[in-house]
Amino acid sequence: MQYALLIYSRPGAAEALSPGEQAAVHDEYMAVRKEPGMVGGAALHPVETATTVRVQDAQMLVTDGPFADTKEIFAGFYLLEADDLDAATEVAARIPAARLGGAVEIRPVVAGAS
Repeated sequence: MQYALLIYSRPGAAEALSPGEQAAVHDEYMAVRKEPGMVGGAALHPVETATTVRVQDAQMLVTDGPFADTKEIFAGFYLLEADDLDAATEVAARIPAARLGGAVEIRPVVAGAS
């Protein structure tokens, strides 16, 4: 089964690290990317670059930025092929954001959707 590992980062968490710590965290992300069963993934540009689209009463409303202010921002994702949720959870726990004040949401991918 495929699982989306949705990475939510705490704003400013990476910037609070020393350059050496930032490099080590980057290396951890690259190591997770090489995990067996990893199908893909990507980091996202900062939330300030987002554009949000809504349609209300058949009118399109386009605004800069995210939908709402939150303490965590959607920063990237991995797509993992794993035998079960336990295996996906093991990989998710290795994603640095999970220990740096953020979170990793694991969601099964609907079969045939990828």
